[in-house]
Amino acid sequence: MALIALCLWVVLAWILQTVLTARQSWPAAYGLIAVGLPLLIWIGISEGWGWAALGLAVMALVLRWPVIYLGRWLRRLMGRSGAS
Repeated sequence: MALIALCLWVVLAWILQTVLTARQSWPAAYGLIAVGLPLLIWIGISEGWGWAALGLAVMALVLRWPVIYLGRWLRRLMGRSGAS
């Protein structure tokens, strides 16, 4: 059941991507992240953590720009802490 919910999450993300404008896509991404995190926990508990890792990879592919910005933010954060 949890993997079916992941598939529905992917379909919802695709629908939102096709319907929304660029300005509306970031709030939709925040909503998908808010729904996706408990979904990953549910997948991990019910199907195993290997499936949850695969689900995380799928979500990272779908939401690639938030992941890219998170990586940039972490690199900046690490650069500041190393310089201090």
